[in-house]
Amino acid sequence: MAGVPCWDWLLPVLRMLSHRKQIPAASERSSLRRCLSTVDLVALGAGSTLGAGVYILAGEVAKTSSGPSIVLSFLIAAAVSALAGLCYAEFGARVPLAGSAYLYSYVTVGELWAFIAGWNLLLSYVIGTASVARAWSATFDQLLGKKMGRFLGAHAAMSSAGLAEHPDAFAAGLVVLLAGVLSFGVKESTTVNKVFTALNVLVLLFVTLSGFIKGDLSNWKLREDDLPWAAGNQSVADNTTGAFGVGGFMPYGFSGTLAGASTCFYAFVGFDCIATTGEEVRNPQRSIPMGIILSLLICFLAYFGVSAALTLMMPYYLLDTMSPLPVAFEYIGWSSAKHAVAVGSLCALTTSLLGSMFPMPRILYAMARDGLLFKPLAKVSRRQCPVVATLVSGGVAALLALLFDLKALIDMMSIGTLLAYSLVAGCVLLLRYRPGSSTEDTRAGKVPAVQLWWDHLVHPPSHPTQRSSSAVAWALTAIAALLCAVSWVSTAGLQCLCAGGAWCITALALPLLGILVAALLIWRQPQSRERASFMVPCLPFLPLLSITINSILMAWLSAGAWLRYLLWMAIGFLIYFGYGIRHSAESHQPEGAASWEAMGSTAREVSLEPCGTVQCPSASGQ
Repeated sequence: MAGVPCWDWLLPVLRMLSHRKQIPAASERSSLRRCLSTVDLVALGAGSTLGAGVYILAGEVAKTSSGPSIVLSFLIAAAVSALAGLCYAEFGARVPLAGSAYLYSYVTVGELWAFIAGWNLLLSYVIGTASVARAWSATFDQLLGKKMGRFLGAHAAMSSAGLAEHPDAFAAGLVVLLAGVLSFGVKESTTVNKVFTALNVLVLLFVTLSGFIKGDLSNWKLREDDLPWAAGNQSVADNTTGAFGVGGFMPYGFSGTLAGASTCFYAFVGFDCIATTGEEVRNPQRSIPMGIILSLLICFLAYFGVSAALTLMMPYYLLDTMSPLPVAFEYIGWSSAKHAVAVGSLCALTTSLLGSMFPMPRILYAMARDGLLFKPLAKVSRRQCPVVATLVSGGVAALLALLFDLKALIDMMSIGTLLAYSLVAGCVLLLRYRPGSSTEDTRAGKVPAVQLWWDHLVHPPSHPTQRSSSAVAWALTAIAALLCAVSWVSTAGLQCLCAGGAWCITALALPLLGILVAALLIWRQPQSRERASFMVPCLPFLPLLSITINSILMAWLSAGAWLRYLLWMAIGFLIYFGYGIRHSAESHQPEGAASWEAMGSTAREVSLEPCGTVQCPSASGQ
């Protein structure tokens, strides 16, 4: 028995890793300034999402993947993005604090998962900021005739692996400039964002109306005889009729439309920046859900309108993949319109850059305030802005934009974003099936896991209990493990699946059957009766569908992206276990209950279990 005490240190460590954040009382004033309205949030979300992709992506996807059915590709992508958006909207209504997926994970599944979510968000935002800054610089340089690129390439060329061809001082300077604007104040920053977003939307409206006026519906009804036989052009569709499919509305078939939708999905990334503003919104429980939903709707209408106009103005096989809109306007005889497109493109890049930079310091601020990152990052200026976090995050992004080749890092950014989406969807499930503070589990004694699952599937309790909540948590864990198997089979065994291999089909069908059983188990459990100002419908299927799609998209990313991602996570774990776990604010708080008053007319309470488990807010009088 001498070896038993050596494990005594493990229990306190596990308790520290599973600490859940206590929601502060409403009387504790936030150190950030509450000044943002719903319009500010809609402009922030739409501006962040409607980047340069709307001017480039539509042409590339229409020519190589979807043809005129790109409008359906954007519809599918918008529906998939809305699944994640609904989960963010519910948490934004329930937990109106700064932190986005980091905070939502902290109050639901514990400190370690919260750090992972926050570290992933920082990865996404810093790479996104640097890449958009380089795109802004390249677009502006193209308007100047590429004079900056030629000068820097001749006098400051860099040939090391992983570095850019030359330092992009313009992109770095732009990031530093906007970091200064953001540190000046949140209201001033959102005012600048609204101006550029309005200009961008006006240009996109001009493009859409021009396409509908000058467009020809016959471009959606091309016959196979109308297509050129240009073998040099590549297509994602493997057909035997030609490089541009078979014509019609779906020239590459429905598979091509789906392939285009998987690419278009990343065009909707960016709305989650709204969720980081919880402590700066005047009425967060109303404004955050409305901001997320309206910004996604505006982005879908913009992408739908531009892609429809583009494929109506000229045949899809003639589209230019790099500059589709200027070429399309030249095709219809409106060459002068390319200047409006250039202005809109720069406005879109500016708002996208602001949208990437705006949430980054707020994640840093939230993590530093909780002690998981270095405390000086939580310093707030007299204008109630996280000034140190803003300047530090801007400096790191500027360094990346200055020196590094970011093309190889974009996929790594996608992993962080998709994982954050999945964590938020899982947290919504756990929160909605969690029992209230007054609920007591009447059953005593230990029950075998198989019997527990069977009992809760056949005879679920009438109200949430600790055991029903545990059944949901274990079912969700099983679904996550089975999704890993499904993702691996769908990628590694794709050729075998296409060939109809029995073993591959069986290897895919069994995990899918297990996922279905686990989903039915969750569905059978009673949900909490507590209500928020916004709640995800169709539980548990919409959050589970979001997690499934995110997992498949992550599995399709390259092995190199995963290796770079694991390196990033290793750095994060060194910081957390070396600093964060010892300085965590939650680990130094007394265990017990903390209450908060929701924004709105109804007072609510959040009670905590001994490990800091946040219960769903319960309306007074219930």
